[in-house]
Amino acid sequence: MPIINRIAEFHEEMTGWRRDIHAHPETAFEEHRTSQFVADRLTEFGIEVHRGLAGTGVVGTLAGARGDGPSIGLRADLDALHIEEKNDFEHRSQVPGKMHACGHDGHTSMLLGAAKYLAETRNFAGTVRFIFQPAEENEGGARVMVEDGLFEQFPMEQVFGMHNMPRVEIGEMAVRSGPMMAAFDIFEIRVTGHGTHAAAPHLGSDAIVAAAEMVTALQTIPSRVVDPQESVVVTVTQIHGGDTWNVIPEDVTLRGTVRAFLPEIQELAEASVRRIVAGVAATHGLEAAVDYERRYPPTINHDAESELAARVAAEVVGAENVHRGLHPKMAAEDFSFMLNERPGCYVWLGNGPGEGGCLLHNPHYDFRDEALPVGASYWARLVETRLAP
Repeated sequence: MPIINRIAEFHEEMTGWRRDIHAHPETAFEEHRTSQFVADRLTEFGIEVHRGLAGTGVVGTLAGARGDGPSIGLRADLDALHIEEKNDFEHRSQVPGKMHACGHDGHTSMLLGAAKYLAETRNFAGTVRFIFQPAEENEGGARVMVEDGLFEQFPMEQVFGMHNMPRVEIGEMAVRSGPMMAAFDIFEIRVTGHGTHAAAPHLGSDAIVAAAEMVTALQTIPSRVVDPQESVVVTVTQIHGGDTWNVIPEDVTLRGTVRAFLPEIQELAEASVRRIVAGVAATHGLEAAVDYERRYPPTINHDAESELAARVAAEVVGAENVHRGLHPKMAAEDFSFMLNERPGCYVWLGNGPGEGGCLLHNPHYDFRDEALPVGASYWARLVETRLAP
């Protein structure tokens, strides 16, 4: 695969960056050390640095040899997860209860590698924005950066993202137009009945029975409400209620998530959750309230930018190693907020087979350092192609 020779020369340096970041994980909006690390490297490369968007966000700006062309953005995420690492290698997490279990350490290092190369060569006409974003996991750091004025302060015509993907081989990439990742909605259902002795259920209104029926009834949304040709997932992930064996509790709380690729399916799913909960509550003669929150919109790639990304990926890893037909994932990604503001494309980079539990959000996960020059080369070629002199 034609990895850029100069990037291959500092592969060991990128590996050092990645392992340093891995050993010092920081979670959402607390990425102070990581942010400083990134800002220091960009400054060393001679890149203009801005800090403070979304608190710990960093934006580097680099003009090419000819600065009269368009401006594009490349984004990497900074944050780690609240997971206790179970690896025993030297660069394992030094922070109890936190680890880079999703490869953001690799994403940051690959973008730094591309920045180093592009700062040395500047073989492009226009401007590159290197976007290092906090709080991708659950907290919507991309949304906050957009709200803080990312695209107003740093104008760009297009924006591009990348994520590693276990079970895709190193040296392979995947890209598709249209939906790439699902929307991330959450719900909380509070069921309020009339508590009573467990031996006399007829004297109360059993919130547990009603909640159990709701769990089952919610599964009719994907099976009986949404068109079978569309995709939606409705999952109850938490049930809380009761304190002892012989008391039917007054209250039960259900929490869960809804995933979909299309906004109209989100609308239908939310309306269905509310309808089903109200109906079951009425049947059992008790009260129920629903809090429904839209966390992340679906990540939807734009057509022209997807074709550009696929062409560049083919130049780096070979056309035979670019997957165009992989199914979109029901996981979510807050890069969607940026794609809602500017056209762009989000791609997947192979991170190996995922053996031994090396899967995303797993306590045994570790980003594969062999992938670093592949991702950095993709970023660099994307800039040199899109901003060709």
